Amino acid sequence: MPKRFSASEYSEGILAGNRVRLSQAITLVESTLPSDQALAQQVLDAVLPHAGRSVRVGITGVPGVGKSTFIEALGLHLVREQGHRLAILAVDPTSQRSGGSILGDKTRMNELAAHPQAFIRPSPAGRSLGGVTRSTREALLLCEAAGHDVIFVETVGVGQSETAVHGMVDFFLLLMLAGAGDELQGIKKGIMEMADAISITKADQGNELAARRARREYQNALHLYPLSPSGWVPEVTVSSALTGQGVPTVWEIIMRYVQQTQESGYFQQRRQEQNLHWLHETIRQSLETQFYQRPAVREQLAAIEQAVREGRKSAFGAAGELLGL
Repeated sequence: MPKRFSASEYSEGILAGNRVRLSQAITLVESTLPSDQALAQQVLDAVLPHAGRSVRVGITGVPGVGKSTFIEALGLHLVREQGHRLAILAVDPTSQRSGGSILGDKTRMNELAAHPQAFIRPSPAGRSLGGVTRSTREALLLCEAAGHDVIFVETVGVGQSETAVHGMVDFFLLLMLAGAGDELQGIKKGIMEMADAISITKADQGNELAARRARREYQNALHLYPLSPSGWVPEVTVSSALTGQGVPTVWEIIMRYVQQTQESGYFQQRRQEQNLHWLHETIRQSLETQFYQRPAVREQLAAIEQAVREGRKSAFGAAGELLGL
């Protein structure tokens, strides 16, 4: 059983930049035990005035695009050349059979993980869609309070989870491959509408020409989408984590976006809208948790589920019955 500290011990350690205490606090917010959740809320309340001062970047991409390799290259540029303190929340897939998580991102970013200015937190996705949960949002706030001024949220893959990530970050970066195939077009469209920038990765080892061609194609495609409420026109670049070419350019694009949206007021407006979104999302999750914890529901749920499975009850009728308990 992991040791539990007082709320002040957690919060004071976080504000002092204690990486061990930060990790322990994130474990606390990930816990589903009611006692841990209550303590986690006290910690969050204590550190919240010190959060919100980072640049939050969501990073996603098609399978095989090399997200972890790219993130390490960009992260090393930020901590070495720019002097930033970087936190990476890398959500790993959770096995639906065993509940186990791969948790491989930290091992794939060996050099960055060893840097004192970087903090990498691999977390199991759990049962949530794409692994983006309330605890991801809370971990982000804890990292900010610990003094990390750049936060990366890496998603499991391309899918509906990206919508949740988009709702907690300032900038959304999509990594793509040149010649990924037409079979990905349906996935690309929805994600591309959310992207603030696209980087064509692996522009090396003879793939440079294809990457530049893909850049032109994606840039042309982006002009077909309506202008974002931020007024920002998404940019497309090429990069190679292997050689480092184009990696600093991605950060320059992010900084231009931050400056433009801060000057227009959109940056703060979006942060406020996200806060409200997570209020309602937390209410929804809390109500669901409370519902399933009700004794009457727990007693009858298995039988009602069996009736639905066998077609003796409709899903709508069964839900109404459970909600009326």
